[in-house]
Amino acid sequence: MLKVETTSSHSINEGSGKMKVKEAMNLGVITISADTRPLEAFEKMYKEGVRRLFVMDEYGKPEGVISYSDLVGVLGSIRPTNKEAGSLEIKDIMSENVITIDADDQIEDAANLMLRADVSGLLVMEGEKPVGVITKTDICRMVAAELLVPV
Repeated sequence: MLKVETTSSHSINEGSGKMKVKEAMNLGVITISADTRPLEAFEKMYKEGVRRLFVMDEYGKPEGVISYSDLVGVLGSIRPTNKEAGSLEIKDIMSENVITIDADDQIEDAANLMLRADVSGLLVMEGEKPVGVITKTDICRMVAAELLVPV
């Protein structure tokens, strides 16, 4: 279990001593379309400094996620003579199981969900709208900075 240290510069929920996901998440969601080519997705990850991109439909609803390791595996297997590789799109390799968490949920819930689902990041939602991303790295940084204290 994680406890929020009360000397934190982050705001803490009144009386609960627990930090919400929205207080620790990275604002904004870096997205791509399903028809993006793998190399373009890799370049976007590098440019944005992220390790996952979310695939959104035309209405802004999440339909998939692609990770750095997914792309490295695919890009490492593409050979110039492989004609199918030229037509490969993110929709062909993305995970369609986008795991989300509500912005008002507790950090502890996010950590437990990531562990149970064996993922390193969650799409943060406010209602039906994607508003950010929370990762294992974010939570580890908070523990290292003593903003969250394991109990």
